[in-house]
Amino acid sequence: MNFQRPLTRYLPFRGDSLDLRQHIEAAGHQLEACSHLTLDATSCRGYLNKMAGRFHHWNKRWFVFDRTSRSLAYYSDRSEKKQRGATYFRCIEEVYVDHLNSVKSPSPHLTFVVKSSDRTFHLMAPSAEAMRIWIDVIFSGAEGYQEFGHG
Repeated sequence: MNFQRPLTRYLPFRGDSLDLRQHIEAAGHQLEACSHLTLDATSCRGYLNKMAGRFHHWNKRWFVFDRTSRSLAYYSDRSEKKQRGATYFRCIEEVYVDHLNSVKSPSPHLTFVVKSSDRTFHLMAPSAEAMRIWIDVIFSGAEGYQEFGHG
């Protein structure tokens, strides 16, 4: 039997000491080559396309992953004046590439899913590297506040 250990970068990272930018760079991402988002020690910001639930069309939204407020929120634009929606880290259950093409996307290879206990986001990144960074950010950044198996 061929047993492989999961990649360590996907293991839960607990506690407030995580420097998000440093963690993502250590995971091998080339942040300077990805102009689609900004990342610092506690947050990640950038445009993603989000599938609207009612009519199944795609809307460009400004997303903010923030370890300080422990939320993934989105806005109409980068001014971050009017929040359109959010989910909290404690609710995030899964983050994965939509390999099954569960929704009709103009770019299936750039589409990923953030599943939380209260809703499911179907998101489309502007590039493959941006998608990989967002998935790592949400997965490792949010898990620092979660205790799996409880809740």
